[in-house]
Amino acid sequence: MKLNLPKHWDDFLEAVDKALEEPVCLHCIGGFVVETVYGIPRRTGDLDYCAVHPRDAAKTLEEIAGQKSELAKNHSLYFQYVNIEDCPYDYDDRLTELDLGLNKLQLFVLDPYDLILSKLTRNLERDRDDVKALAVVQKLSFGVLKKRCQEEMDWLPNRAQHDRTLELWEEYFPN
Repeated sequence: MKLNLPKHWDDFLEAVDKALEEPVCLHCIGGFVVETVYGIPRRTGDLDYCAVHPRDAAKTLEEIAGQKSELAKNHSLYFQYVNIEDCPYDYDDRLTELDLGLNKLQLFVLDPYDLILSKLTRNLERDRDDVKALAVVQKLSFGVLKKRCQEEMDWLPNRAQHDRTLELWEEYFPN
């Protein structure tokens, strides 16, 4: 997916790319994806990722662009690993690579349904706001969301609670 990022993100990601010695691939979630990929007005200062390849690159990435790094101080942006296991089984089959013209840094983003389901167990107010906005802007189907949750998230603890949350979210969907 070809993407023109806001200048502050573009400058930051280019600086990270230049600092990397080896290629790094990230599976991105959260506000960065909501804002820059799916076009929801939501300002965020971090780029959350739930997977990094190769795995040992996480430490390097934290040093280069983590919250306490020089790049973070200079750009007021940073990378943040999120230990999230609340994604559907096959989310990685539906990832979309962002075409940012970078040499070593590859960013892949969750599709909007998987991104919503990654918020199901947390369900904070900002999560619900993201769900509402994504459902409308992306013209998502609640039926698709519910089916994916049933088929790919059967491992969820407290299943009844999360099913109730999902049902409450149904009103956010236009169809």
